[in-house]
Amino acid sequence: MSPLFRLFSVCPLLFAAGIATAAPIEGRLELTWGDSDPVAGQPAQFRVTLVDDAGLRYALDPEQARIGAGDVYALSGKRVAVELGGPATPQGLSVQAIVSADAEPGRSGTLPAVAGTTVWATLLCKFSDIATEQKPLSFFTGQYGNNPGQLDHYWREVSYNKINLVGSAAYGWFTLPQPRSFYIPAGGSANLNKLFDDCTAAANASVNFAANGGLQGVNMMFNGDLDGFAWGGGRCATLDGINKCWSSTWNPPWSFNNSAPLSHEMGHAYGLPHANNSDGDSDPYDNPWDVMSDAWSNAASDTTYGKIAKHISVWSRDKLVFIDAARKRTIDADGVYANLQLDRASLIGSPNLQMIVVRVAGAPSTQFYTIEARKRGGKYEASLAGDAVIIHSVNTTRGEPAWSVDATNPPANVANNEGSMFKVGETWTAPNNGFTIVVNAATAEGFRVTITRGNVSADLIWRAGFQ
Repeated sequence: MSPLFRLFSVCPLLFAAGIATAAPIEGRLELTWGDSDPVAGQPAQFRVTLVDDAGLRYALDPEQARIGAGDVYALSGKRVAVELGGPATPQGLSVQAIVSADAEPGRSGTLPAVAGTTVWATLLCKFSDIATEQKPLSFFTGQYGNNPGQLDHYWREVSYNKINLVGSAAYGWFTLPQPRSFYIPAGGSANLNKLFDDCTAAANASVNFAANGGLQGVNMMFNGDLDGFAWGGGRCATLDGINKCWSSTWNPPWSFNNSAPLSHEMGHAYGLPHANNSDGDSDPYDNPWDVMSDAWSNAASDTTYGKIAKHISVWSRDKLVFIDAARKRTIDADGVYANLQLDRASLIGSPNLQMIVVRVAGAPSTQFYTIEARKRGGKYEASLAGDAVIIHSVNTTRGEPAWSVDATNPPANVANNEGSMFKVGETWTAPNNGFTIVVNAATAEGFRVTITRGNVSADLIWRAGFQ
């Protein structure tokens, strides 16, 4: 029995917003992340919303959505069916299960296809009571360029030329119909829906949202602070007759003045969640090996675009289907895998592996490890903490699926320490002896590593190290 058939066959009496419903709700899944001004340091925000065919919006409890879906991030922007159950929480409706309802759900565990030319429109929108225009239109137009430090160049490099931003453009400034206090009530959260609706409406006469079958997304730049956060994710709406879930970002000045946080929000808009380190606190901004965690630490700078983005991790890259099958190896059987050539993740056109996945015996399918090589160099990776093998433990049911592994006990608060970097001659063993990795040697473009999974004789391990 398929999960979708099972879901629609189970129809308990459910209560959504006080109204009894006898069947799952179907629609598209909207995921949105809020990232704090680094000075304020507020906790990150995450919202899960179901948008039905009539345009009604249902806020879902994010934690229950993560558990009920298994990998809610792979369903970003997709059509889903949601089984509700139990009383609503302050965060949203109670969720029992979420499954894909797409006719063609695509490759399991990946996001909707992000490939080829992904055209963005930057909309500059002023609150009716704030006249300041922090940057001229030319600044935002330049952000989409293909020189190092500009967004088209960055996303080409991160995706191994799988995507580009050709045709993206900036428009404005446009004046919103309401003052800032209308969109951001005192002490409250920004009304992202109203900001999206009014900003796109103000720009509608200047922007063809339906071009090329519908733009990839909308970067909205506002001339005043929002609610202490920049936001990124999806917004399901109809623009110029195209009804889809648009990749969307909502940026205050501190975000658009720097390419690093803007790239972080665009990552969310492509569907990527936060990354984290393994110190166990509630702060997702402490893994400088992934711009989807700490966008600021170990970031290079540009005279025009401020702090610029580091690369995303290989788990994030693979989520967007940027890594070719030949560059990825999954280890899910016992044995010694000797002297695997692992090139740096930033290398375009590598002939070797760039991602190793290790699945530990007995672990659920939602849990595994990823291994990658990082080396300092280029425009974006020049200020990394070091040249090393980086390991992430992944659990797709938690808020930040990929956590950088730290050999330090206890783990450091920020994962730019020696414990997070595995260098030549170092060994690390996963909890419960899940597997062992040895960094054998450095190469021109990365490292050679040996991975041992399961009960393998010491003699075989020793001989494998000299192959």
